[in-house]
Amino acid sequence: MHAHRQAGLHAGWYAGWNIVAAATAITLLTVGLRLGIGPFFLPMAQDLGFSRSLLAGIVGVGMLCYGLAMPVAGWLVARIGTRAVLLLGTAIVVAASLWTVQARTPLTFGLSFGVLLSVGLGFTSPVALTPVLSRWFTRQRGMALFYLSTGSMAGMAVMTPLSMQAIGRFGWQHSLLGLAAVFAAVTVPAALFVVRDDAPPHTDLLPEQVAAQRAAPAVPAAALGFGQAVATWPFWQICLGLFACGFSMNLLGTHGVPMLMDHGFDAGTSAMGIGTIGLVAIGGTLVLGKVADRLPRRWMLATIYGVRGLGFFALLAVGTHLELYGAAAIGGLVWAGSIALSSAILADVYGVRLVGVLYGWAYVSHQLGATVSSWLGGWGFDTFGSHTLAFGGAGVLLLMAAGVSMRLPAGITPAAPARSALAATQAVPRTDR
Repeated sequence: MHAHRQAGLHAGWYAGWNIVAAATAITLLTVGLRLGIGPFFLPMAQDLGFSRSLLAGIVGVGMLCYGLAMPVAGWLVARIGTRAVLLLGTAIVVAASLWTVQARTPLTFGLSFGVLLSVGLGFTSPVALTPVLSRWFTRQRGMALFYLSTGSMAGMAVMTPLSMQAIGRFGWQHSLLGLAAVFAAVTVPAALFVVRDDAPPHTDLLPEQVAAQRAAPAVPAAALGFGQAVATWPFWQICLGLFACGFSMNLLGTHGVPMLMDHGFDAGTSAMGIGTIGLVAIGGTLVLGKVADRLPRRWMLATIYGVRGLGFFALLAVGTHLELYGAAAIGGLVWAGSIALSSAILADVYGVRLVGVLYGWAYVSHQLGATVSSWLGGWGFDTFGSHTLAFGGAGVLLLMAAGVSMRLPAGITPAAPARSALAATQAVPRTDR
């Protein structure tokens, strides 16, 4: 225990929480830059002379590149470490931002803002940070990953109204450069001085849990490889849920402000309405994090998707400020958590060794959903003059995701976090049979 204390504990404080704090700050800025596009959308379209459909298509390509960069980030983390991947991603983000403000054609803007910026942010996304947190936490893994999700929610709550204010005062180009500078100022020191891949041998287990672990008979390590893991149903159930999650989150981040403005709300009220969802979600995430290691994860995940789906139908119907903020507050209570729970379930089922690469590939489905919603939001409005198709579709997809989540293996519970992938997947159908 003495070595364990020296490695991770200092005067009763577990060093893993420092990594959680740094990862949360990085996630806040990453999400704010990539998913908080709403305030930038109309100013960019008007300044560049792009139609909504064209810009939405570029954003959609960016979301796809963001997702495709994530399994690469997970692969790189396993080989060169979290610190190196974060520094590489930051360098790409800064270079892409400098190029974006100079771009004037659809091709150059698509390559800079759509492709390069997305790849850089993919390297600093939660996918790059989930493996290190999974290594540092066993007993409180669900809580740690939920706290990481507060960064995503804070990115929406803080960055959306701040970006709107900055764009109104300085223009979208200077605002983007300012965000990139803040991003580098936070990510580089965090990567160099806080994030560490070498977790203590017994992570955050209590002394009695360590003693029980030592006394328990040795359990053979899970034998599943990556190819075998992706051939099991739980992986694809998680992917289907993440598709609906990405569709809904990016739709709101990209088209939420324009949709509310088209419904008669002014720009400030629209930004604050979307920001309210993220603000309330911060508190909701903290509460959910407290119970994430006590309640069955599949029921929590299904509840989050179901209530969020109803929230999208409510946003289409709001007509007053009170209705807008009420719908945003209720939706915000369960806006977060789906990504944290999905990554925790993957770690529970397949083990820490595979969680990085599996989560990276599962997150591709999240960004496929984001890509579709980016395009559909712009195309649907240009074609029908309404946001009903996209926002109503998000509600339907989320309700379907709730049903899929309820059919995840019942054995995935916080009570058995060390369950092997082989044991977990033997109880469910496999796609290769």
